[in-house]
Amino acid sequence: MKLVVQNENIRIDKYISDVTDYSRELVTKMIKDKFILLNGSIVKPSHLVNVGDEITIDESYIKETSIEPQEIPLDILYEDEDIMVINKPSGLVVHPGNGNKNWTLVNGLKYHTEELSDLGGEERVGIVHRLDKDTSGLMLVAKSNKAHEILSEDFKYKRVYREYYALLCGVFPSNTAFIDAPIGRDKNNFNKMTVRGDGKSARTNLKVLKRYEDYTLVSLVLETGRTHQIRVHMAYIGYPIYNDPIYQGKPTTDFGQFLHSKKIRFIHPITKEQMTFECDLPKYFQDFIDKLN
Repeated sequence: MKLVVQNENIRIDKYISDVTDYSRELVTKMIKDKFILLNGSIVKPSHLVNVGDEITIDESYIKETSIEPQEIPLDILYEDEDIMVINKPSGLVVHPGNGNKNWTLVNGLKYHTEELSDLGGEERVGIVHRLDKDTSGLMLVAKSNKAHEILSEDFKYKRVYREYYALLCGVFPSNTAFIDAPIGRDKNNFNKMTVRGDGKSARTNLKVLKRYEDYTLVSLVLETGRTHQIRVHMAYIGYPIYNDPIYQGKPTTDFGQFLHSKKIRFIHPITKEQMTFECDLPKYFQDFIDKLN
């Protein structure tokens, strides 16, 4: 595809996203990967274009990175023209990455509907926030870009209430706790996060729901949303989440950590209605604690 620029003093990434169907994030990636040239030369996304400039777009990039729709069962609790609320099962990866383009939540969403926000790029259509692969429960999905923008702001400014249930190893002594410990990437293991003095602020509220002989069922409310936050904080205070393959430090089953996004409350980005959703624990999780009883 070739474009002849009709305006001046506009960033090339913005200009292309304005005159094509490509999202600005996708355009930025294509420029950095040298699939978009200006007058035959490589430029930065911030480069200002002039009238008469010729932009060349190698559309093979889209074909190479295209995420295929795949028929994956989705537990949809709510859907309208702007948002979806889903109950994600444990074991389902949210979006493609690390060379894996198949059998993720995004593949399933694309099969279910073509109406998904594209602000996150091709590999994250509809995704406003994420859950770890083995964390189950409630997730918000944006179908329109306007809804995506508003929900992103709501998450950023802590206007979305999220409550998780987790089964901890050990008997937690207090009825409540507040964990305020910054989190950053583990310097010795890229796949792990850890509490670090130079990490990003991370705050978690804990409330005991039930104690067992060797375990504790707790409710956890996030004040921030760092990668692996709950899992890292629980391990840090000495009560890791049961069956966590990374932070428990013991052999685990394929089910993964017993961590479930139980409740979410937010203001609908378009109608401004307050919405609250809850979902049951996964059967494997529920069966396990029933046996503890």
